[in-house]
Order: sequence, then structure tokens, then C-alpha cells
Amino acid sequence: MLLGVAGSLVATYGGQALGLYHAGQGAGWIGSVVGALIVLFVWGKFAK
Repeated sequence: MLLGVAGSLVATYGGQALGLYHAGQGAGWIGSVVGALIVLFVWGKFAK
């Protein structure tokens, strides 16, 4: 559950920083999955 929340936050704020989403607009389902994959990738790099 925490991975999904973290992925959604990464996708929302990352999308706003890249100009994909407007302020107050959340990421969709696919964006949240991509954000979760990014979180897993970063976690794997730092866990070693």
C-alpha cells in the first residue's frame, strides 16, 4: 500500500514539475504505476 501511495506522489509531483499536470491535478492510474516503478528502482539502488 505504501508503494502505491509513494508512486502516486512521485507521479503527481514529477508530472507537475515536467509540466504534464496542472497544480491540483493528480496523476492517473498508469502514472501511479510508473511512479511506483521509479520508487522501486531508486530503492534498489540505495538498498545495496
